[in-house]
Amino acid sequence: MIDRPYIEHFHIKGFRSFADIEFHLQPGANVLIGANGSGKSNFIRFFEMLSWMLKSRRLAQFIELQGGAGDQLHGGSEKTPILNAEITILTKEGRNDYQFALTHAHPDRLLFTQEAFRFNRKIIDSEAPWQYLENGRQEARIVEVAQSSYTDQAPQLNKQTARTITCLLRNCDVYQFHNTAATSNFMKKWDAGDHSRMRSDGGNLPAILYWLEQEDLQRYERICHHVQRVLPGFDSFQIEEQHGKVALRWRSKYSDKTYGAHLSSDGSLRFFALVTLLNLPVEMLPDMLLLDEPELGLHPKAVMLIGEMIQSLAQDRQIIVATQSPLMVDTFELDQLFVLEMVEGRTELRTQNVQALQDWLHQFSVGELWQKNLLGGRP
Repeated sequence: MIDRPYIEHFHIKGFRSFADIEFHLQPGANVLIGANGSGKSNFIRFFEMLSWMLKSRRLAQFIELQGGAGDQLHGGSEKTPILNAEITILTKEGRNDYQFALTHAHPDRLLFTQEAFRFNRKIIDSEAPWQYLENGRQEARIVEVAQSSYTDQAPQLNKQTARTITCLLRNCDVYQFHNTAATSNFMKKWDAGDHSRMRSDGGNLPAILYWLEQEDLQRYERICHHVQRVLPGFDSFQIEEQHGKVALRWRSKYSDKTYGAHLSSDGSLRFFALVTLLNLPVEMLPDMLLLDEPELGLHPKAVMLIGEMIQSLAQDRQIIVATQSPLMVDTFELDQLFVLEMVEGRTELRTQNVQALQDWLHQFSVGELWQKNLLGGRP
């Protein structure tokens, strides 16, 4: 379905509520459901950690901002002193594997005590040996391997495999448009030139819309049309550049007045950001999108529309959605769902017998099956 690398499998041991859990992902849409506190947000935070670890080599800073190393380990550092992870990325040529172990160290930090990668071609049945990297550091070594200067010193290491792994894992972006307070970035004027990619909190939304109106009018009008489907009084955005800055404003169909972000509802602001994100040209999108509860504050019609857009974009991008909305779930298939449950303090993955549930689907939607607890994931 997707003619590009994607994460096919990962195994995590010791990260927050993930005592020991495995996921086999699809190249398109993957939807996490479950009760509050079941581990959906921990899934999102794990990939956020990978992005910090490989994009800017700031794992130590991520750990500090998230409360320290002990808070990242299942049950704390005394119970679980080591976090282990193994990730598989599939490409046309074969399978790229990456594994690492992070061990708790004084005073409250994590050190790499193992880091390795390998590549297996599709046409070869035997497993390639792991290529181990120097450990005892706070930051990932594979980023250096992907650079020619490092592999000149260690020519036996497969630089191309290191590049494939780092390029994809650092290109996983988490989007959460929950903060619409008066002090949020939605309310601020933004640099008009900051339009290459949507920021995780949607703060540069006016810069992106302004650029689309100038450079891709058809796409801009499509975004406005989708907004009109949920907000009938919406006419179009009214974004003007002044001294290199832009601010979010929109025009009503029923008056000459324009409305700024401060006069827009929380749900409207989130909807503006989601519709724009999910209709961007693919070159402006990361390889993997992670959406954390995109339904928050949206009208039911808007929730279903966003779900349909996610399904459409998933034809070209790998997307992971954490949701609590049965209406959102209704826009997906059973085999796209991952049901998380909290069992004695640890997150467990409940797999679905799709064949056994087919008869129920003649009477109920997928979201209704979840509400009736036939899929699990209830408190």
